[in-house]
Order: sequence, then structure tokens, then C-alpha cells
Amino acid sequence: MPRQYPLESYRNIGIIAHIDAGKTTTTERILFYTGKTHRIGSVDDGTTVTDWMEQERERGITIVSAAVSAEWKGYQINIIDTPGHIDFTAEVQRSLRVLDGGVVVFDAVQGVEPQSETVWRQADRYNVPRICFANKMDRVGSSYERTLDSIRQRLGANPIAMQLPIGNEAAFRGVVDLLTQRAIIWEDDLGLDPREVDIPADLLHQASEMRARLVEQIAETDDELTLKYLEGKDISIDELKAALRCAVIAGQATPVFCGSSLRNKGVQPVLDAVIDYLPSPADIPPVQGVDPRNENELSRSPEDNAPLSALVFKIVTDPYVGRLAYVRVYSGRLAQSAMGGCCACTLTGARISMKFWQAT
Repeated sequence: MPRQYPLESYRNIGIIAHIDAGKTTTTERILFYTGKTHRIGSVDDGTTVTDWMEQERERGITIVSAAVSAEWKGYQINIIDTPGHIDFTAEVQRSLRVLDGGVVVFDAVQGVEPQSETVWRQADRYNVPRICFANKMDRVGSSYERTLDSIRQRLGANPIAMQLPIGNEAAFRGVVDLLTQRAIIWEDDLGLDPREVDIPADLLHQASEMRARLVEQIAETDDELTLKYLEGKDISIDELKAALRCAVIAGQATPVFCGSSLRNKGVQPVLDAVIDYLPSPADIPPVQGVDPRNENELSRSPEDNAPLSALVFKIVTDPYVGRLAYVRVYSGRLAQSAMGGCCACTLTGARISMKFWQAT
């Protein structure tokens, strides 16, 4: 079966966060805006796609990770919605092992919470590039600036504010895109048609100051842009995006966006950011391992014609179809052979163990 998209147009991401930060709610909006679903599921009503277990719907929490796919502007986005409760952190670890990038959701009222630190360290362990989403900007006590400060201080990250919220708490109605210097307003209840307008006059000065800081932070990650910045030359939006993408993939910077998933505001820019800044499988270094037959080191590039390497990261039992295995393929093709046999390559940590067996 031929690829529907080139490898560069795939994004394998996870939604990770502390419990009740809004991971599943954000995932539901992503599925709705990408046309994967035709109604918005609710955690409170037990109608979400990714919280499919009866226990999850009863308790309103995610217990097991769930994988879904969506298409956005010609890109295939494979998403894993992970649990936030510490009791199910093993599910998060298994998911992070196979992800190329992550969206970390924060409660804009609470900022960085204990499980936020846990999943952040787990993402560091597996070198997963991240972008951040300050959710619940419509809540009383929410603060974009305080969330940025907590990311910087408690996580030791380099957060870059990509937006400026328009309105606060119940009056939150949109954001200013600091790169383009345009305002995005969500007026309809479903948030389907965000409107791009001029920046409100009362926010012009603050937006100008924040953009100058954004340009400085991005320029610091690239030597050529640093020279242009010090020489006072203009840096184009394309140059800023390209440099920021490289910095995110290298783990040197973390773009931060804001919105309210429950009120259907701010999700589309996050989808754009997933495409613009998170890596495709082609951007990830080749997977390394050892051939157990001779202990030689092996490297597998993300190519269809390379030998197969894959990791089974989750096995579940479905009442209708039986046992299902979720597999991340790093290279090659996975298919049933004409002789009825199988060839698989399982990754445990950094080791590759090749096995051949005959189907019975």
C-alpha cells in the first residue's frame, strides 16, 4: 500500500500533562477541527473518543493511552493521548518511547504541577522535542506570564512566548500572533472560524515589546541570526520559523501558546505549531541497536527500503477483535510474507533483537 503522505509530512506526537490540565479535551478539539469527528466529545458527559473505557468515562480521567490519527493542512498527525495521574505513569513512559514530539498542556491557573515535572523529565530522558499549551485561560486566576515563569523556573526550560492573550479570565477571546503581529479572535461557540484582525490598540505596545523579546530569544539559538540581530538587520518570519524549528528539535527552546480548549479557543494555532516546529520521522536520528547474533552495532534510518526495525509499545485486548499490538515502525516495512511467516525487529531500550519465526 503506497504512502498517502511523504515521510516529511508525518507528525507522531503525544499530548502529555498533569491530571485535569485538559489533555483529552484538547485532543477532542483536534479531532473535531481536523474533521475526524463531527461533534465535540465531553469528558464530563463521557462522550470522548480517546477515553473509551467504562472506568475512564465514569471517573472523567484518562487511565490508558489512546492512539488516534488526523489530517491537518496536508500533514498526517498521529496522536497519543496519555494519562495524567501518577498511578498510570507507566503508560506515559511507554508512549514517550515512540514519540517524535510532544504537546505539553498546562493549567494556566496552576502553572507547572507535580506530574508536569514528572512527564517533563520523562520527555527529557527520551529526547522528545516539545511545544507547550497554556490551557484554561478563561478560568479565574489564569495567567500566561506566571505559566511562562513557572516553566522557566521549575522545569529549567527556555520557554518562548509565541502569543499574547487578548482579554483575561472570562473576557478571554483571542490571541495576538507575535510572529505575524496579527490578532486571532474566536467569536462562534464552536471556534470553527477564527477571525484575523489588527492588534487591539491597547495591546500594541505590549505586543511590540514581546515580539522583540521573541526575536532575541530565537536569534540566540542560531549563529547567523545572532549576527543579523546584533547588526540591526531585519529577520524574516521564515528565518525565525526555521531557526525555531531547529532549536525545538535540538531541545534548546520550547514555544508556548495559550487558549481554552473547553471554550474552543486557541487549538488551531497549536496544530499549526505541531506542523511548523515539531519533527517528522525524517528529522529524528537513526535508531541505534545491537545485532544479537554477532553483537555488531546497527543503525536504522527511516527509509522504506531499509531493514525492518519496530517497537511494540502497547498490547491490548479488544472484546471484538481480540489482542491488538500497537507498533512504532522506525524503518522498513511490516507485512505478512507470502510464505506465511513473519519477520520482526523489536527494540528494548537501545538494543535491536532480530527474530524470525514461522506462523502456526
